[in-house]
Amino acid sequence: MKSKRTFTVVIERDEEGYYVASVPALKGCHTQARTLDTLMKRVREVVELCLEDGKEADNQLKLIGIQQISV
Repeated sequence: MKSKRTFTVVIERDEEGYYVASVPALKGCHTQARTLDTLMKRVREVVELCLEDGKEADNQLKLIGIQQISV
């Protein structure tokens, strides 16, 4: 049995109301959905696909925080 790995998922909402998720540790690993429940199911699927595809995870990335600024 493979050991479980943990990935940080960044979730945003676009102008059309879709939730958009990206996994910074896996380049090109993104998905979207109308609901958060569906989004998280799709995130699991896309992470598994990225890993099966041989993408190497950047284990050096650690989430420190997210901030917004207005300019």
